Amino acid sequence: MKRGLAIDLGTANTLVYYKGVGIVIDEPSVVAVNKETHEVLAVGEEAKQMIGRTPENIEAVRPMKDGVIADYQATRAMLEYFIHKVIKQGFLFKPDLVICVPYGVTEVEKRALMDIALKAGTNERGTYLIEEPMAAAVGAGLPVERPEGSMVVDIGGGTSEVAVISLGGIVCSRSLRVAGDAVDHAIESYLQKAGGMMIGERTAEQVKISIGSAYVDDKTIEEKMTIKGRDALNGMPKTMEVTNFQIAEAIYAPIREIIDAILGTLEMTPPELAADIYDHGICLTGGGAMLKGLPTMIEKATGLHVEIAEDPLECVVRGTGMVLENPDQFQHILLPVRMKSME
Repeated sequence: MKRGLAIDLGTANTLVYYKGVGIVIDEPSVVAVNKETHEVLAVGEEAKQMIGRTPENIEAVRPMKDGVIADYQATRAMLEYFIHKVIKQGFLFKPDLVICVPYGVTEVEKRALMDIALKAGTNERGTYLIEEPMAAAVGAGLPVERPEGSMVVDIGGGTSEVAVISLGGIVCSRSLRVAGDAVDHAIESYLQKAGGMMIGERTAEQVKISIGSAYVDDKTIEEKMTIKGRDALNGMPKTMEVTNFQIAEAIYAPIREIIDAILGTLEMTPPELAADIYDHGICLTGGGAMLKGLPTMIEKATGLHVEIAEDPLECVVRGTGMVLENPDQFQHILLPVRMKSME
């Protein structure tokens, strides 16, 4: 069987689907690099453990920013690492590859990603791109091929993708660079302003997962969490207690931006498809879909039923894997970019 990989190369996490097997890798999109020698020291989970804890000559970086390449060399090293981790040395053929990109990325960004994939050892004739909202919809089991409207909202680490899909195509969509990372940064900023406390991105993410909520009201039970960080004034270690009500206030702005994108997309939707969405509701995918209270917040803003897809973190890579397994059925939704590797 011809080997093939489907990759969701995300800002926060990278997931890899191996043809005929399933999801085989789910690791953070982080690379640890020696700044003096430019040597790659660690990739994935091992590199993430180094964030905020490295000496001056070592830097743990996220090579993807807002769903696109921010560090070319680190992205190439990361992709090579994941590909070779799955397909061991000695294989006879270069693997096919289907890889996700945010909706609306530029041709330059597409070509840069294709170039990295080819240099990482993939088959040029079998390497394709697919737009994330389409992959998410396929992975969530939405009827993308039917002549009816389906709405998917994919909230990842760097980008949020909102799309209305019908007859195998994206009818209207919005992509904004506000997602999970923006929520983390909002928590960091709030604690520094309101409590004079500085925390790192890993701690902010832990707070979001533990007590973060997009919607609270007078019926919400108060949850508390003690966090550790550094005093913004004197630099000394400090602890502080925060509640889910405070975190809801802290993250309101980025959540509101995502909701405004949903409302804007609904305004652009043709009437017939809007009627379908009214009947079927909105499907949430991506890690951000698991934020407490988010479905309720969106329902109150839109008046539509909101449902979280099964295994929302895996929807994009699962959909990309389905495209890889059934290329004839999904050929028309791929984005071929033919080019020679720019050596």
